[in-house]
Amino acid sequence: MTDDGTDVLVFSLEDGRYCIDIAHVDEIVDATEDVTPIPNAEENVVGVVDLRGETTTVVDPRVELDVDGSTDGNRIVVLSSEESTGLLVDDVHEVESVTPEDVDDAAETETSRGVVRRDDQFVVWVEPSALV
Repeated sequence: MTDDGTDVLVFSLEDGRYCIDIAHVDEIVDATEDVTPIPNAEENVVGVVDLRGETTTVVDPRVELDVDGSTDGNRIVVLSSEESTGLLVDDVHEVESVTPEDVDDAAETETSRGVVRRDDQFVVWVEPSALV
């Protein structure tokens, strides 16, 4: 993270808000494609979809983040840092800049870099590699 800040993509899972460094995002697509389940896949793998001729594994970040709810997300955040992998999320909100002063790293865990306070709620800054 630079002193000027880092741009993050804010998304939601159920009632919670989360963000990832935009540098890890390749694209965002609607989750309108049928996801083909993979037998005996890891618990967080929803299945695969064909995105412009490329097989993309779709994972549910709820599993690693221990968020209750359905896996019926509306958007797939395709990660550039994880080959042919996308996160199934409920909604994508905005890209915003986060400065080091904005991040409370006291809440840092295996899956998160900490939390960012926005208005009256916290946004959990997650590490994409910990979700896949």
